[in-house]
Amino acid sequence: MKTALVCIGLLALLVFGLGLAISFTRGTTRKNFGYSDDPADRLHKLCRAHANAAEYVPILGLLMFVVATRSEPAAWVLWTMMLATASRYVHAVGMVAPRTLDRPNALRVLGAAGTYACGIALTAALPLNL
Repeated sequence: MKTALVCIGLLALLVFGLGLAISFTRGTTRKNFGYSDDPADRLHKLCRAHANAAEYVPILGLLMFVVATRSEPAAWVLWTMMLATASRYVHAVGMVAPRTLDRPNALRVLGAAGTYACGIALTAALPLNL
C-alpha cells in the first residue's frame, strides 16, 4: 500500500505542480485566459502538459489505490505503479522542455507508451487480486 500511496502522491504533485507553473506563467505573461495556439509558446506547452496529466492521472491513481487496498500487490504490480508514475513525469518533461510541440519527441512518445502499457497492466491486475 505504501508504494501505491507514494505513487499517487507523486502523480498529484505533478498535476498541482503543472497547474502552479501555469499560474506563474500567466502572471508573468499577463495572459489571464486561454493560451496561444503557437506550439512553441511556454504557456501553450504547460497547458497541454497539464491537460494531458489531468486526463490520465486520476484513473492511474484510482487503479493503484484499488489494486493496493484489496491485498498486497505482487512485485510486478508495484513496479508497474512506479513505472506508470515515472512515465507521467517523462511525458510532462517531453511536453514542456522541447522548443516546440509541433513534432513528436522521444520523451513524449516514451511517456505516452509507458502510460498506456502501465494503465493496461494495472487494469489487468484488478481481477488478479480479488
